[in-house]
Amino acid sequence: MNSEETEDLEQSKVEVIRWSSGTRPDEETLKKILAEEDLDAYRWSNGPGDVYSAHTHSFNKVIYVVSGSITFGLPDSGEQVTLNFGDRLNLAAGVAHNAIVGSEGVVCLEAHR
Repeated sequence: MNSEETEDLEQSKVEVIRWSSGTRPDEETLKKILAEEDLDAYRWSNGPGDVYSAHTHSFNKVIYVVSGSITFGLPDSGEQVTLNFGDRLNLAAGVAHNAIVGSEGVVCLEAHR
């Protein structure tokens, strides 16, 4: 079972859930967690140093990092958060964000609410 640490950013429009138990989840475990929430996840990846410029979405986004790392910036608040293996990001619709992929690249599972 996992234990989680939660961080709320930008007035609760952004939630980061850190996987903090000793055993890290595998991709199938993360897919199962999302499926239990009735979320249909898809997998994507990017290479080291890839950059996404600031943008927004019309939907709520849920991301789990399967491997590697990615840093999300929140331009409106000036906050940044780095996600590593097992970490989850819940991002509300309309929140401006950018991203920089870590030095090992990143693989994520993403779903929309």
